[in-house]
Amino acid sequence: MKLPRYYPILDTATLERLGVQPEAAAAAMLEGGARILQFRHKGHFSRAVFEQAERVARLCREAGAVFMVDDRADFAALLDAGVHVGQQDLPPAEARKIMGASRVLGYSTHNRRQLELAAGEPADYLALGPIFGTGSKENPDPVVGVDGLRDLRALTSRPLAAIGGITRENAARVLEAGADAVAVIGDALGELKGLRARTEEWLEITGW
Repeated sequence: MKLPRYYPILDTATLERLGVQPEAAAAAMLEGGARILQFRHKGHFSRAVFEQAERVARLCREAGAVFMVDDRADFAALLDAGVHVGQQDLPPAEARKIMGASRVLGYSTHNRRQLELAAGEPADYLALGPIFGTGSKENPDPVVGVDGLRDLRALTSRPLAAIGGITRENAARVLEAGADAVAVIGDALGELKGLRARTEEWLEITGW
């Protein structure tokens, strides 16, 4: 797959702190030109949360954007979405059985060993991070750094999304080090009235 260079993540906990509904944020970001969105919910995936994800999925379909669900292959399959799984989630080979061959499957890695082992997994793209320190994850893995990203890039020919502490100020360095995309939570989100403009600014920085 060709991974969009700007990969914003709709983290429900962050959006709740901002007082912004996920579907409202998604609409603004899609209007700003986002071509992929990930729905990230780390709490209980209740019926209400599923309905939120369903509304975001519909907006993405209408905009022609890729919609991804974090962690949950079962809900992703129900929504006809892609799924992104981590090291502690359902293994990619098992997630693929649920998702089928046509849906997008992403897989997180955090170091050389995990990136090497990912070669045997049926993922369409890989994520690597945290590139910088991040506040969006409890007990984060050790920082990879831009130089680490540059060294590890050669280990895979698959699209590679860098994640962790990436901002509009440092994104260009990350892309120059070999990342195909930057996955962003903190600097992707903000007050609703500024989300479209923020997305447009990100796309100017990343290229598309």
